[in-house]
Amino acid sequence: MSVRVAHVGTGNVGRLALTGLIESPRYELTGVCVSTPAKVGRDAGELAGLGVTTGITAVGDLDALLATEPEVVVYCAMGDTRLLEAVEDVRRLLAAGVHVVGSAPGLLMYPWQVLPPKFVAPIEEAARQGNSSLFITGVDPGFANDLLPLALTGTCQTVEQVRCMEIADYATYDGAEVMFDVMGFGKPLDEIPMLLQPGVLSIAWGPSIRMLAAGLGVTVDNITEHYERIPATAAFDIAAGHVPAGGVVALRFELCGMVDGHPAIVIEHITRLREDLCPQWAQPAQPGGSYRIEITGEPSYAVDICPNSRKGDHNHAAIVAAAGRIVNAIPAVVAAAPGIRTTLDLPLVTTPGVIRVPRPR
Repeated sequence: MSVRVAHVGTGNVGRLALTGLIESPRYELTGVCVSTPAKVGRDAGELAGLGVTTGITAVGDLDALLATEPEVVVYCAMGDTRLLEAVEDVRRLLAAGVHVVGSAPGLLMYPWQVLPPKFVAPIEEAARQGNSSLFITGVDPGFANDLLPLALTGTCQTVEQVRCMEIADYATYDGAEVMFDVMGFGKPLDEIPMLLQPGVLSIAWGPSIRMLAAGLGVTVDNITEHYERIPATAAFDIAAGHVPAGGVVALRFELCGMVDGHPAIVIEHITRLREDLCPQWAQPAQPGGSYRIEITGEPSYAVDICPNSRKGDHNHAAIVAAAGRIVNAIPAVVAAAPGIRTTLDLPLVTTPGVIRVPRPR
């Protein structure tokens, strides 16, 4: 029997997650909720870019979505710039007895030791009240920071350090709010964007570090933050808009989960808007971008993950992966115990029914 699923958000990740819901026989789409007034009333197939008519038209509020009686809501609304609203949305859904699987709010991926207990308690209480479960995931933060490194460390006799890296050219990432307002690309060096305000990096990637620590059975004493930025020498355009001369064009940041004074768990991002920038920084394993997991121990590993897509570049492929992880996790989350669930709680998520044998031409 198919799972009744409603969907929230049709941005970069949300649109592709919606595609997965529509195309999978495992799910019955009950409704779609959007925040853009111009999208209200449009068919889900159109919003997903599929060119099909589903008969499900978008609504503009959660009450109307809940009226469709879903078992699960896939929540992919913006969480970076509307954190409190996203947390409240999730709480409402859980209290209504609806499971939530999504990409936001990211700090609920593993909120313990990241958020004060008074902020986590209402979410946990709502889940108990509704007998519902919550699972937030993605790529990075997401499976590149938890599922994959935990699988590799599970083969090690000893581990000294786990380093998770994203090395990518973001010039083709079409998300102006994230690129300019959150990450600060195109802004002058004396303007500190939201992501680089003190403590924000630790809120965004702290859940990944804390989850890895829990999986490895260690206690992180504190998380340190470091970043560096490079200005553009000349103006140019990217998918998200215009980058003026002097505006930030490359960003590198590093968070270290310290254990007894040692950086045991490290998350590093190297983001360029042109591949020729900052050659002294780590380079991707393929043109455009890749993810890298480096484990120092016995044995040691260096594993590169190179996302590709027939429908787009490395950035598109990574978003497809985030959406796939969300959609494919739904049955495991429905079967899980009530509460905030993490990669440490769920079984291995597989994807029955996704094998497609190419037809002879």
